Amino acid sequence: MTPRFLHASLTDEALELAEPLSFSTVQPKRGRVPALQRHRGVPQLCLRLGLAPTNWEINFMPTTLEVLFSPAEFSTLKQRDLRDSTCVVFDILRATTTMMTALANGAEKIIPVTEISEAIALRKNNPSVLLAGERDGQRILAAQTGGIDFDLGNSPREFIPEKVRGKTIVMTTTNGTRALQACVGAKTILIGSFLNLKALARWLAKHEKPAQLIFVCAGTFEQTAFEDVLAAGVLGQELYKRFRYEISDSGQIAWQIAQRTGRNLLHATQSSRNARRLLRMPDLAEDVVVCFQRDTINFVAKMEEGVVKKA
Repeated sequence: MTPRFLHASLTDEALELAEPLSFSTVQPKRGRVPALQRHRGVPQLCLRLGLAPTNWEINFMPTTLEVLFSPAEFSTLKQRDLRDSTCVVFDILRATTTMMTALANGAEKIIPVTEISEAIALRKNNPSVLLAGERDGQRILAAQTGGIDFDLGNSPREFIPEKVRGKTIVMTTTNGTRALQACVGAKTILIGSFLNLKALARWLAKHEKPAQLIFVCAGTFEQTAFEDVLAAGVLGQELYKRFRYEISDSGQIAWQIAQRTGRNLLHATQSSRNARRLLRMPDLAEDVVVCFQRDTINFVAKMEEGVVKKA
């Protein structure tokens, strides 16, 4: 289902009024509810042409969806005013999937940091924390830290209840934790994964209708990751079932990718360079199947003051 904003024959003047295309929520002020209320939204154009009932109270504050595809794009967030923005960060393979798994298995909180040195410093201040993370996909070892092996890598299969229940986990990864840190300053920062897409859509529709909704794709190294864009597109579709929003060109790109490949996620791994790379590693191949599961977790995780916890 591609967003359709208008189904009518319009004059040139009307078409000019239609830019930019968007939806507005409309609420009846009083009395009998018109049949038009059954729709989730009414195009602004129809309202501006006088086609909506006069006893409706109109709120022209649509949410705009934008998708950032790579580190080059999300690195610019620090120069933007994000106070009215909600960011959802996707690092499907594997950081955000692993964070959701850790919380689902009882971890108390996760502290994402950019550098290995930051993780080591936090460990020195609090020896009880677990260190987790990767460089080039592999667990961080003493040779990279100056003497300390990390307790965990970045595989969701490692974060079992026996290891993480009740624990604080300090985590650093090549892309995912960088993407989260880039969003600092946003009104809300959420963790995105295939594991909880429907929960995310429900939560956003209930709690958040921000002026700007930004899906941040962490990518792989400095490039776009297919799986992150696919997840952004699928969440866009799930969210559109719950409320209408204005969609940017970047959102349309993610939507179209989801439209073509989102129904069979495991088949979609063939289009992901990162998935193919992990599938060639015997000890990490099973991570791909875990990370592409749909809706096995029914809660949302939020980063506040540098800490990721259940919302």
